[in-house]
Amino acid sequence: MNRSRRHFSAEQKADVVRRHVADKVPVSNLADELQVQPTLIHLWVRHVLDHAAASFESVKGGAGKRRVEDAKEQRITQLEAKLAKKNEVVAELMEAHVQLKKELGEL
Repeated sequence: MNRSRRHFSAEQKADVVRRHVADKVPVSNLADELQVQPTLIHLWVRHVLDHAAASFESVKGGAGKRRVEDAKEQRITQLEAKLAKKNEVVAELMEAHVQLKKELGEL
């Protein structure tokens, strides 16, 4: 008997796990409905539970990282503007210094 392998989408797996965890549908009923071994459904549930912490971190970390990066970019822009202004002031002072030296005959 040659049976082709079936593939379940992430949405289908999530729906099965949700029905088992939230709706308390027994694994045996879900396995009969999908015509799969109960161990496969237990694998899906274990996978969801193992990666639950990561899903919370990515939600929290994603928004937090974006804010941190935006703050860094804003700080970099401010510092670049401050540096440009400082360079202009130094250039003016150097020009005045050279002019004064010329007037005093030191150059």
